[in-house]
Order: sequence, then C-alpha cells, then structure tokens
Amino acid sequence: MVARFMSLKEAVASCVKDGDTISMEGFTHLIPHAAGHEIIRQGIKDLTLIRMTPDMIYDQLIGAGCAKKLIFSWGGNPGVGSLHRLREAVQENWPHKLEIEEHSHAAMANAYDAGAAGLPCAVFKGYRGAELPRVNPNIKFIKCPFTGESLAAVPSIRPDVTVVHAQKANKKGDVLFEGIVGVQKEAVLAAKKSIVTVEEIVDDFGDISSNAVMLPNWAVTAIVEIPGGAHPSYAQGYYKRDNAFYKAWDPIARDREAFQAWIEEHVMNGGPEDFAAKREANKG
Repeated sequence: MVARFMSLKEAVASCVKDGDTISMEGFTHLIPHAAGHEIIRQGIKDLTLIRMTPDMIYDQLIGAGCAKKLIFSWGGNPGVGSLHRLREAVQENWPHKLEIEEHSHAAMANAYDAGAAGLPCAVFKGYRGAELPRVNPNIKFIKCPFTGESLAAVPSIRPDVTVVHAQKANKKGDVLFEGIVGVQKEAVLAAKKSIVTVEEIVDDFGDISSNAVMLPNWAVTAIVEIPGGAHPSYAQGYYKRDNAFYKAWDPIARDREAFQAWIEEHVMNGGPEDFAAKREANKG
C-alpha cells in the first residue's frame, strides 16, 4: 500500500464507514479537527471513538450523534473544564446513550504500541492499587512466567481507521511530524487504514528537528492537504493554539440549541477551506 493524495471528502468517504472503530490522535498539538468535521458532515454513525485525551473535537462528534462508544484516558476541555456534550451523553443519553471505557494514559500508550506490533494485548506495570479495574472489565492482571510478578494487561488498540494531522508530507507520501507528539505514529501503524491531513505537501523535508517523527508512505492510506486543519489546536511552525476558541466553546457546548446551531453554521455549512483562514488568524 502506498499513500494516495485526495480531497478530505474523498478520504473520509473511502476510509470511514458506520460502525468503525476510529482513533483521532494528537497530544494538545496537531489535533485533526478538519477531519472530524468531515465525519460529521458525512453523517457517519455508530463509531467507537478512541483517543487518549478526548477534547473539543470528540465533544463535537459525540454531540452530533456520531459515536456509540468512547475509549479514553482523560476527557475535558483543556484549561477550561468539562466536555458538556460528552457529559450529557453519559448522564442524560443525549443525543443517545454513549458507552465509555476508561483507561490510564500508560495503558492507552502501551495498547497502541501493542497494536502496532500486531500483539493481542499490552502487558505493563500499572493499575496496582487503582480503582479503574473495578469498573473496566478489560483491565486484567496476569502473572509473569519468568519472575512471578503481577502485571496489568489490556487489549491492544487496533483501529479500523486512524486519523492524524501533521506538518508536512512529501510527494512520495512520507509524512513528517515535528514538535510535541503523542502516539500518532503508533496509532497509524496499529490501524487497518489511515488518513493523514497535513499543512502542506512539499518536494522534500529539508532540515528537520532532532525530535521529528516520520511515517513512511506504505503506512498511510490517504493524505490530504488542509492548511489550518488542526485549528483550534496548534501546529508548531505554522500557527499557535487558539485559546480564545477553547474558552468560547464552554458556553456553546453547555446548551443543546447553541451547540446544534454552531454545528449547523460552522460544520454542516462549512468546509476544509475555512481552516486556512483560521490558520492565518493564529499565526505567530
């Protein structure tokens, strides 16, 4: 498999279907908001959403009725407070019931790594003395056959589709991430299909930072050029985090009608091209 360049609409239509398990990763940085909006626009339903830190984009997907389950390790509007669409889905079953499966960050990171390696589960030191195993049946304890030590085990994460955002792709389809990264590489390698949105497509990467991460073209299904595609999160070297937007989201998400009006105006009647203007507004 070699990555294909296509539009966002084509990438989502060809890779994501109702009932899929989908991971959209990015750790405070390079969060694939534009791709999330396209999933909402296409009306894709019954998704199992996976993300280490579900924040605004998952609040929007959940509130729009796209999700049936959330697998996560922390959920909130960073620096602001709760995710009100997530909260109401869990507490009030609106727009419908949402199943949740909560883990620690360490468990999620190890589960992605195991998925990338083709393993059925992740084994690690953790959860001893914690309460999550009482409410999450997918946390087990096993005995090490070599030392006799008790170790935690969780199922590997192997999504149907992983969606991430990056700074650059070259014309061969290789992808470059720079700056803070989370588990994007592992999430892509663990998935059956992947969509990578990028700020730009270049001839070559030139000088890169020492902490850069690259994905080879054979690991990527679709590449889409979406300038500003991570807004309101940030893309190092391109634009800063839109802190005002995160604050503004709180009153919007608290009210069902305000949320639905926002989705209609900015998602259903919007498109990938809207993100380029947001990138320009947040440069610096």
